[in-house]
Amino acid sequence: MLKNIDLGEITPENQPKVIFFDAVGTLFGVRGGVGEVYAEQAKQFGVDIEPELLEKCFIDSFRAAPEAAFPHATPDQLARLEFDWWEAIARQTFHQANVLHHFPHWGDFFTQLYHHFATAAPWDLYPDVYPQLQRLQRLHIQLGVLSNFDSRLYSVLKALKLDHFFSSVTISTAVGAAKPDPHIFTVALAKHQCPPHQAWHVGDSHKEDYL
Repeated sequence: MLKNIDLGEITPENQPKVIFFDAVGTLFGVRGGVGEVYAEQAKQFGVDIEPELLEKCFIDSFRAAPEAAFPHATPDQLARLEFDWWEAIARQTFHQANVLHHFPHWGDFFTQLYHHFATAAPWDLYPDVYPQLQRLQRLHIQLGVLSNFDSRLYSVLKALKLDHFFSSVTISTAVGAAKPDPHIFTVALAKHQCPPHQAWHVGDSHKEDYL
C-alpha cells in the first residue's frame, strides 16, 4: 500500500521524473479475496462452495499458470488470449475444488465472472492511495502504472477514478513480457523518455517489483 512510501524523502535534489506503480496489491486489492468473489459469482449460477476452498485452489492454479504475456500476439488477438488465459485458471480452480461439473453452462458463468473484474465491484481501493497520488501530482511528478495485468486494467482504473492520475499504463499482456523481465520496464520508461536512474517503481512483490 502507498502508506509505506515516505514522501518526506522527495526533495528537489532527488525527485524522480516518473514513478511507476504496480496495480493489484499496491493501488487496490480484491474485496474479501478472490475466493469470496468467485464464490459469490458461482452462487448466482446455483453453485455453493466455500470461499476458503476456492481461495486455496485459485492460488495453486494461478501460481501454476504461465506468465500473462503474449509476445507474438497482434492487437486483434490480445483480448481473446487474455480471456482464454484467465478461463484456464478459473477452470482449474473450480476443477480442483471438485465443483466444475456443477455448472450447466460454464461458458456463461466464466464470461460474467471475467467481465465482473473489469468493474469497480470486486476491488477495494486502498484508503491512502488517492491522497498520496494527489500529493505526488502536486509535485509535478509523472505517474504511470506498470502491471502484470490485462486490458481490463484500463476499465478498472477508470471505474476507481484513478485513470486521470496516470499518463501511462503498461501491461504485461500487451508488452509480451511480465515483471521482473527488464523489457516491460524498458517499454514503460520509453513512454516517458526517462532513463532508469530518474524513475522509481512501487509494488508489493519482491520478485516482480523489486528484483
